[in-house]
Amino acid sequence: MKKNLTQPHIMVLSDVHNAFVPLLEGFLVTLAESEALVDSLMDHIPRIFANEPSTEIILGPVIQVGLEALKNANCSGKLLVFHSTIPNADAPGKLPHREGQKLLGTEKQKIALSPQTDFYSKLAQDCVAAGCAVDLFLFPNAYVDIASMSPLCRHTGGQIYKYTYFQSHIDGDRFLEDLERNITTPTAFDAVLRVRTSAGISPLFYYGNFYMSNATDIELSAIDCNKAITVEFAYDDKLPENETVFIQAALLYTTRTGERRIRVHNLAFPTSIAMPDIYKCCEMDATINFLAKHTLKQLLDHNPQQVKNSLINRSVKILSCYRKNCATSTGSGQLILPDSLKLLPLFINCVLKSDAVSGGPDITLDDRSFSMLAVNSMDVKSTATYFYPTLIPLHDADPDSNGIPNQIRCSIEKLSDSGAYLLVNGIYMFLWIGQAINPDWLQNVLGVQSTNQIDKQKELNTPLSNKIRQIIEDLEEDGQWYMRLTIMVQGDKLEIVFRQFLVEDRGADGSPSYVDFLCHLHREISKNP
Repeated sequence: MKKNLTQPHIMVLSDVHNAFVPLLEGFLVTLAESEALVDSLMDHIPRIFANEPSTEIILGPVIQVGLEALKNANCSGKLLVFHSTIPNADAPGKLPHREGQKLLGTEKQKIALSPQTDFYSKLAQDCVAAGCAVDLFLFPNAYVDIASMSPLCRHTGGQIYKYTYFQSHIDGDRFLEDLERNITTPTAFDAVLRVRTSAGISPLFYYGNFYMSNATDIELSAIDCNKAITVEFAYDDKLPENETVFIQAALLYTTRTGERRIRVHNLAFPTSIAMPDIYKCCEMDATINFLAKHTLKQLLDHNPQQVKNSLINRSVKILSCYRKNCATSTGSGQLILPDSLKLLPLFINCVLKSDAVSGGPDITLDDRSFSMLAVNSMDVKSTATYFYPTLIPLHDADPDSNGIPNQIRCSIEKLSDSGAYLLVNGIYMFLWIGQAINPDWLQNVLGVQSTNQIDKQKELNTPLSNKIRQIIEDLEEDGQWYMRLTIMVQGDKLEIVFRQFLVEDRGADGSPSYVDFLCHLHREISKNP
């Protein structure tokens, strides 16, 4: 695609076992100089392959060539890979189909969730060494083995986007929004993160999507503001009271313009021997972010039920310690929770019920792997919303008010037949409409008079429709993924999907409601002296 060409040229690399870049000049171009050629290429690709359905698909050599192109250009960057089926051709990275669905939720689950080859892990390490991140845009109609491909994103700081049974009129806007965000989000490339501390504590474990070739340096081919690294610290020595503990996070990275920079964050924390002070300073959302990522790490190596029990026991110890050392009243019939962690039982139950942690045979293997990888890179705000979705009543929305209506609890008991509710968790977005909704609301928002006339979202220029559209846009802003709005009416077949996000209720799989789990936790706490 050299700027002096009138149309893009095609070169065929037939030896997929020895992939290389067939040319240097014109393979990577500056958009400002070759925009017309890029547009022409985008137009030509569908035409060229419209009548050439291929049954043999490769993935590994494509990434190898992209990596070599960046290395030859002596620059860092990221590869956006658009892929639809399991790589089954006789080429590096071939993945045979495996039957792992029935293993989910069993002692052998870790086999199904682990890569069946080390090819993509080794390729990811090569990418990290060159500062090359990999983002996968997947369009599967069947199993593609995300578990085996995921090291490409997990180790390079990349991300997976998934559009199952893609249809352009349904998923096209979501794909374009995801692609635009991916390209335009400010990103640090070829980054190295090091966390230092003062005497007395030290980093113990790191959680997130990155690679570590040694015990101190976190290597990230790319990282942006929508991703986070979670750090667990350990006591190395006794901390003197009333002294300050220091933590420094230093990120060495390359900007889009090629500048090498260092960003440094310094934190200072007071120490205390008073247990009430410790609990008072606990941060709920950060605690859940850590516990969730720790649990996901354990699931890759241990029995899933043991991992879940370990999370429950850890929660019991946290709350039992508070009851023993901080509470003024310790009657056995009363559950005493610290103000800062009063929602810990709620969120622990949500973590245990989530697709990322407990997705059993009713969830596809690819969906389970996608959920685990997604949570592993989430920041504090995103994990809070993922595990406890935002549920907002829209039937009383005031077109003249500012901001978003107050959210309500995620329970079917909070839904009214005459109401309309928006539910978002950062990946999915649903609009649930009761059968008895006011026809005027339907007319003003969706342009129909009855719930059985609802087909798809219409953009009406009414004050109420504009207000609700603004609410949706506000909730969409700054997320990792663009959420496609799914509209459903009370009693629809899709309602069973919606109800699994009402996390305070008993799950269809028998998972406990929030009230039942709270009672269970209370009994366990009471057993601790």
